[in-house]
Amino acid sequence: MFDYQAPEQLLKDKIILVTGAGDGIGKAAALSYAQHGATVILLGRTTKKLEAVYDIIEAQGYPQAAIVPLNLDGVSEHDFTELANTLQNEFGRLDGILHNASLLGERTPLENYDAEIFDQVMKVNVSSQFMLNQALLPLLKAAPKASIVFTTSSVGRKARAYWGAYSISKFATEGMMQLLADELENTSNIRSNAINPGGTRTTMRASAYPAEDPQTLPTPEDIMPVYLYLMGDDSEGINGKSLDAQAT
Repeated sequence: MFDYQAPEQLLKDKIILVTGAGDGIGKAAALSYAQHGATVILLGRTTKKLEAVYDIIEAQGYPQAAIVPLNLDGVSEHDFTELANTLQNEFGRLDGILHNASLLGERTPLENYDAEIFDQVMKVNVSSQFMLNQALLPLLKAAPKASIVFTTSSVGRKARAYWGAYSISKFATEGMMQLLADELENTSNIRSNAINPGGTRTTMRASAYPAEDPQTLPTPEDIMPVYLYLMGDDSEGINGKSLDAQAT
């Protein structure tokens, strides 16, 4: 695992938005950020799941979270503008974004790939990230130090057969992360990096590898050190990097 011991109050008084916060890695990250002092904005498509994460945060006495039910498959630029306005009025700034929400799509040859599913994967995994970043960059620039963290994959670094739109979307994610890092490096207080979580015990992993024993994989909680590191000020000098949550 990524070797980092986060200080107890690493994220004290920070405001961090997590997409796909209702389940899996997003849920684990939201809880970990809250545990380390952050006010977490929980964004996801299933209100019931977001409310369950909110309730855990409340029960633990962490800073009060906020819930943003939003389906990234059907979202528009206007929706993100409205979100930015709400966050501006409520918080005035944003210290971090974790782009965690993703769709797997089909595991099939590109020759046979369904065009509608391809568009859906690209909308959630790429286009929505672009629009969300664009809408929230002014809020990130209002923070003393801000971090954008993308979620990548090994198939976004070297394509493998049958990974289709997911693989292509993760190549695009790597490119967006690098582009933002280069554009913002000398003009703002924002750094942009990515995390490859590796094989983790999640619903998406089970869908991709149905014959795999999930008990052989680390849990989302196990891989949190790198998520904390890139979101906290200890990674202030890290920009444009794609880090692995697990040793390769």
